[in-house]
Amino acid sequence: NLVFLKSWEHSRDCWRDLPELTHHSKLHLIKLHLIKERLMLKSLKYTAAGVVALSMFASQVMAEVTIRVQSVLPTKADEIVMVKDFAANVAALTNGEVKIEVLPDGAIVSGRDILEAVDKGLVEAGFAWTHYWSGIHPAAMLFGSPVAGAGVGIDNIAFVSWFMNGGGRELYNQLWDEMGMNIHGIMLQPVGPEALGWFKEPINSMEDFRKYRFRTPPGIPGQTYKDIGVASVAMGGGDILPALQKGTIDAAEWCCPKPDSVFGFQKVLKHYYLQGLHQVVVNADMYINGDVWNSLTEDQQNAINIAADASLIRSLSYRIYENGKALKDLTENHGVILHDTPADYFPAYMNAAKASLEKNAAENEFFAEVWNSQKAFAEIAVPFWAGAQTSNAALGQAFAKQIAQ
Repeated sequence: NLVFLKSWEHSRDCWRDLPELTHHSKLHLIKLHLIKERLMLKSLKYTAAGVVALSMFASQVMAEVTIRVQSVLPTKADEIVMVKDFAANVAALTNGEVKIEVLPDGAIVSGRDILEAVDKGLVEAGFAWTHYWSGIHPAAMLFGSPVAGAGVGIDNIAFVSWFMNGGGRELYNQLWDEMGMNIHGIMLQPVGPEALGWFKEPINSMEDFRKYRFRTPPGIPGQTYKDIGVASVAMGGGDILPALQKGTIDAAEWCCPKPDSVFGFQKVLKHYYLQGLHQVVVNADMYINGDVWNSLTEDQQNAINIAADASLIRSLSYRIYENGKALKDLTENHGVILHDTPADYFPAYMNAAKASLEKNAAENEFFAEVWNSQKAFAEIAVPFWAGAQTSNAALGQAFAKQIAQ
């Protein structure tokens, strides 16, 4: 209204001194002038709105980022299902600003070179198990696969509790500085316990076990098998079935029923042992280049962290049901025979694992810090958790025997 009044006064002053025009004509010209000024004001308003909208659109476009994640696995691997689930959640939480593209092993570099490639920025991110990098720092094992439950009975659920509430996350973040890597790690899939593995014939003792060339994980879990006299051979998941078919190895472990069946071990081996100690806990993680991580907005980083925490429980729940379905299919439709692990395996592996943990703790300060944290957590949590699970395990075994009859 103030603008209109000022326009009226200006127009009146401009036209009052034109005696040759009639009063009616002067009013008409004044109205035309006011209409013109109003149109100009509207034009300015819509132009400003357009500039703001364009600025907002440009900011949105600039905020969009694609993170390529190369895995150590082929695309068909079961673990990739949950990586893509995580990626979908990140996209949803960021309104599509952050897109995660999953690449198979070898797409850019070989699996063994992924961590270094991420560190150097050759690829934005990688997906693997952190114990794969035990050769760079022994403490990596305590986050990726704490051998024999860190020697203190930590299972995969208890591990998540340590990670989220017992100081594990802070130590995990420190790991990358200890390794000298420009990396931000994200824990995604705390699966386990893993099966002992697959064999051509039944094994009744450690003496039988030692007759086989056995695929094991890399790092300390595999080394522990060597320490108890097993011919341990480390290789990637996609290489296991071809190696079995060629006779390069005679027996193998990878994970558990669903991932194992996806890789097709049942085509070659029929004797399956569920109970193992080498990877009671095993965590698959994503590694993002530090510069890429720092380039994200705070909201984008928070969205990724929230999706990662959600992935911990989503992966656990996914694997329980999928492993159950796969085990049923293996035993009913593929001639797989389920066995109990020989009793003398457990003390042999536990003693070797304890010796390995103590040796590494004595030699590396950060390893000792992480292991001491896990032991302090276990002193509080494991007596409760193991005791509470005893009745559940007994009830479950009773039901399993009932439906097997």
